[in-house]
Amino acid sequence: MEEGFRGNMPKMQLNIYAPKNATGNEKVMIYLYGGSWKSGNKEMYNFFGKRLAKKGIIAVLINYPLSPDFIVTDMAYAAAQSVKWTYENIADYGGNPMKIFISGHSAGGHLASLITLKDDYILDLGMKNPIKGAVLIDAAGLDMHGFLKKNNFPPDNIYIKAFTTDSQLWKESSPIYFVDINDPPLLIMMGGKTLPGILSSTERFMNVYKQYVSEPNYKLQKKKTHAGMILQFFNRSNIAYDWIEEFMEDSL
Repeated sequence: MEEGFRGNMPKMQLNIYAPKNATGNEKVMIYLYGGSWKSGNKEMYNFFGKRLAKKGIIAVLINYPLSPDFIVTDMAYAAAQSVKWTYENIADYGGNPMKIFISGHSAGGHLASLITLKDDYILDLGMKNPIKGAVLIDAAGLDMHGFLKKNNFPPDNIYIKAFTTDSQLWKESSPIYFVDINDPPLLIMMGGKTLPGILSSTERFMNVYKQYVSEPNYKLQKKKTHAGMILQFFNRSNIAYDWIEEFMEDSL
């Protein structure tokens, strides 16, 4: 298995949006952006953090290292570090470290689900996984092993640059292989007009997930494209905010 470049990891920063007069007992949402594991920046999603804060949720928007300079294990490790930092420091911003959730769109959804379902990344940091639930917004890569096996991409492909040519790493980085009865709950949102790879990967994931959760919290938004799944959050009154608030409340 490729270990990545953890020894040379750049220092990552995060943005925090907290409600006014946070009491110290507020729920917390860590958010990871999408961008095919090769692009993106937390500043692009400040609108999401601001809107979550308006709804009484502390939002933590993070950056993570990107390909081709880094590989998926580095990205997951950075995401896990953000969870640890949040657990240890969020009380200073009015958040409750026992009420930490994680979310992500596209590649960010993949990383969020991976460190939620596969405890190794957070356990390696010397702590138990504190994540109470994950909100997956049109997540990519839920079965990256199956996707890469099927497509047989050349070495210079953007996905291979992030996941390498090591098929064992593909499997170890695919959340579908880490579903079990003890997992935190998931809110899974998918657009009906999303990318074909996400449609097929999510379908395979759901077939496995239903073996452990008889009634998954799954929301299919039939008219939404892949980009539309995150752009909908510009609308403060979008129903997806209601789904997130209900999910967080029900998961505690």
